[in-house]
Amino acid sequence: MAVAVAGVGAVLALADADSSLRGPFTLFFLLAAPGAAIGVALRGLDPFARTVVSVAGAIAVDLLVAQGMLAVHRWSVRGGIVAVTAISSLVLLLMVVRRLRKRMGKIRSSR
Repeated sequence: MAVAVAGVGAVLALADADSSLRGPFTLFFLLAAPGAAIGVALRGLDPFARTVVSVAGAIAVDLLVAQGMLAVHRWSVRGGIVAVTAISSLVLLLMVVRRLRKRMGKIRSSR
């Protein structure tokens, strides 16, 4: 359900749709996407600590994207959504690659 709400928020923001749900759903996406990616990376922490760090990290990612876009005078809502999506996807991809390498190392060492 959360993935659907976040996805709808991203689509509404990218499509520039005139909906009353655009703001809350987009805000949810901007917190959930990087938060989930950071949460996956911090798998070893206890659930409460991982939640707190994930939310703080998501806010930091959003603020850094906004600051970077303002610094180069390229601010746009669509650009911010795309940048946050790209950063979150990159973090998730790096975690998947890391886990695959660990798994392949275990398989190779057991032979």
